[in-house]
Amino acid sequence: QVQLVESGGGSMQAGGSLRLSCVVSGISFTSKCLAWFRLAPGKERERVATIDAEYGSTTYADSVKGRFIISRDNAKNTLYLQMNSLKPEDSAMYVCAIGAECADKIWLYTASGRGTQVAVSS
Repeated sequence: QVQLVESGGGSMQAGGSLRLSCVVSGISFTSKCLAWFRLAPGKERERVATIDAEYGSTTYADSVKGRFIISRDNAKNTLYLQMNSLKPEDSAMYVCAIGAECADKIWLYTASGRGTQVAVSS
């Protein structure tokens, strides 16, 4: 079955960096859209970044543009999110998702993982 497993979350002070990983199995990795979403208490789920797995085109939420970089390694079926210049407002559960198109809503994706928690202190 389709499985996405995130890792790399943790606690970090503001200004630091973290790299999240998402290993995908059970589905073709190279013909889909891959995305990172985040959910924080009291906030709406936010689509952080997307990458077209075939052409590599990317999109970012305004809140992370210039600080986060999404990438993928097709040989390893792995999606990454490099997070730099972290801010307390980046604290959230980060979830990866895979789907036929880069939709705004996570429920429109084929599958998603359970998430990895990121906590940024000031």
